[in-house]
Amino acid sequence: MTKSKEYQKRFYRKLAKDSDLVGQEVVVRETDLFISAEKNIKAIAKEIVKKYRAQIEDYIRKRPEFMASLEPISQDPAAADIIKEMIRTTALAGVGPMASVAGAVGEFVGNELLAYSGQIIIENGGDIFIKSNTVRTIAIYAGDSPLSSKIFIKIKPEDTPMGVCTSSGTVGHSLSYGKADACVIIAKSATLADAVATATCNRIKAKKDIAPSLEFALSIEGVKGAVAIFGKDLGSIGDIELA
Repeated sequence: MTKSKEYQKRFYRKLAKDSDLVGQEVVVRETDLFISAEKNIKAIAKEIVKKYRAQIEDYIRKRPEFMASLEPISQDPAAADIIKEMIRTTALAGVGPMASVAGAVGEFVGNELLAYSGQIIIENGGDIFIKSNTVRTIAIYAGDSPLSSKIFIKIKPEDTPMGVCTSSGTVGHSLSYGKADACVIIAKSATLADAVATATCNRIKAKKDIAPSLEFALSIEGVKGAVAIFGKDLGSIGDIELA
């Protein structure tokens, strides 16, 4: 993990420590989640993470292009649900399947954990799955941008569960062809939000790209809203409330 990625993780996790929820880290090899829940469910969560990791790893062995492709691949009706959802959402966004992996793991693990806790917030590398009974605010970390940590997204409980996923061309080691400091997508599906965040960030290489890239994001069915930060410039679109 690079220094910038490690800082990003610490930043998000500091913000995620809501006083009304119990925070717990769940680490299974490369998967590193911070889960906020109404009680300690770490042991249960770890087993669920292992299950979904195994499904993804097994599929990669059977179909290496699932991991290697930077473009959409054909759907596989015989695949596990998490695999099919990753293929479906990245096809909508026009990126490779693994562009949605963090959001997918957070979403599938989070939905299962709702059987054990009425509220679940999962942070996975800055990508967030959230089901909350109260209003929450999520800060946007945008690296060296002067707007970093100063812009907040208000999440209303009636809109959850939902995904809030971020891609950056300047923070962390994830592959990006863009130069935006942060592209944040909110959608009912965290898997979709992750895929579209990657695709949107890829399109932003200059200030002039902000508006058309956000319009692209909102044009994808299932996307609720989007925010982009490029240096000192910010754009937003859709049903999204900033604070």
